[in-house]
Order: sequence, then structure tokens, then C-alpha cells
Amino acid sequence: MRAIRAASAALLGVAALALTAPTALAATSINTTPYDFRVTPSTVAPGGRVTLTAGGCPSTTTVTSGVFDTVTIPQNGSTAATVDLNARPGSVYSVQFNCIGRIGTIDLTIRGGTTTPTTGSTVAPQGVRGGLGGSMDGLNTGEIIAGAALVVAATTATVVVIRRRSSTRQH
Repeated sequence: MRAIRAASAALLGVAALALTAPTALAATSINTTPYDFRVTPSTVAPGGRVTLTAGGCPSTTTVTSGVFDTVTIPQNGSTAATVDLNARPGSVYSVQFNCIGRIGTIDLTIRGGTTTPTTGSTVAPQGVRGGLGGSMDGLNTGEIIAGAALVVAATTATVVVIRRRSSTRQH
């Protein structure tokens, strides 16, 4: 009976880690330049704001995309850009960073809409703009790994408590 409980707890921990792996992989962007170009969040609704960062660039960086106006980032800085309201939900747009001729490209995904049954047209989701006051910047791989470690620790603690409790009971 104890082996079944331990195996179930181990399987639960492995499942929790496996479910967080696709999120960690989706959160990463590929940048082949020596500079730290980032677009956060990497998925945004039409009309939403993204933060563009160009760390390590020794000059100003020009950022272009088909989904927002061209912006200039100061040296080793960041700036915000507003995504066009007419951006197609579910589309992926290329964001191009140009730092002294070194080009880096990162994808920006527009959050998908829903299809109305009568017309078949796409409608962007309209949520409440309550905001988090700038306290939320998206998840990074470190946060996902830390969360997975907490899940594993809680699962392990539960198994230990159950095993101790069952060993003190005599049937």
C-alpha cells in the first residue's frame, strides 16, 4: 500500500514538472546578437502595451514592426510601445531591433479572439483593464522553475506526513 502511495506522489510530481516545461519553452525568445533584446510580454492583445528592451547596446536602438510605430530605445534602456488596435488576433508579428547595424528579431504574438457563430468573423476579447500597476512583467524561466520546485517540495512533504501517520497506526 505504501508503494502505491509513493508511486502516486512521484507520478504527480513528474506530471507537474512536465506541464510547466512547455510554458518555459514558450517564454523564451531566440536572439542571435550579443545584445539583450527583449519584448515583454511576448503575447499581447490588440491595443495592449509591450516593453521593448535593448540591454548591452552601446548606442540607441531602433525597433520596427508591422504592429506598432517605429520607436527608439536609449542606450542600455527600454521603452514602451502600443500595439495597433487592428492587429489580427492569433497572428505572430516580427519585431526587429537594430543596434549599430546588428539586427535581432523577436516574435510578438497577438492574443487570439473568438469566432462569432453567426458571421464567422473574429472578435478580440474585451477584458477589464484593471492593471497591475506595472508589477507584472510576464513569467521568466527562473520563476517557472521556482514554482515547479515548490510543487515538488509540497508533494514530498505530503508524502512524508502520510507515511509517518500511517506507520504510527496499527491495524
